[in-house]
Order: sequence, then structure tokens, then C-alpha cells
Amino acid sequence: MTIRLSPDQALVLSDWLDRMIGTAEFDSLVDQDRAVWSPLYLIAGSLETSLAEVFLPDYTERLNAARERLTGALDQG
Repeated sequence: MTIRLSPDQALVLSDWLDRMIGTAEFDSLVDQDRAVWSPLYLIAGSLETSLAEVFLPDYTERLNAARERLTGALDQG
């Protein structure tokens, strides 16, 4: 199976997963179906290793710009 994400989608999802995995609320939710951890770790790891933006000094600015573009597209849809 292949999932295609735009660069903006990949960046925002990677950041969100990084912030959520390990929080009590998120982990508790996922633990309701522990098998979900397998694809979550695979997706998070794939994003982390393929996004050079994560290591750039202007990461926060890039992330905020990506969020704005995605939110703007949702508002127009």
C-alpha cells in the first residue's frame, strides 16, 4: 500500500505525531487497540527519516507556513 502526502501534509503530520506519541491522552486512546501502534510507528518513522526540514534552522517557520496553507485549503473547500 502506498499513501501519498504533499510536503505540507507530511511535515504537519510528522510534527503532530512527534508531539502526540508519548502523551498520556494519545497513548491511552491508542492502547484501546494496541495493534494500531505498529502502523503508527511505521508512519512516524518513515516521515521522520524522509523530511530534511525537521533539521533546518527555520523548521518552525516552515511548519507554520505549511499549517496555514493546509488550513487555508480546508477553508476554501
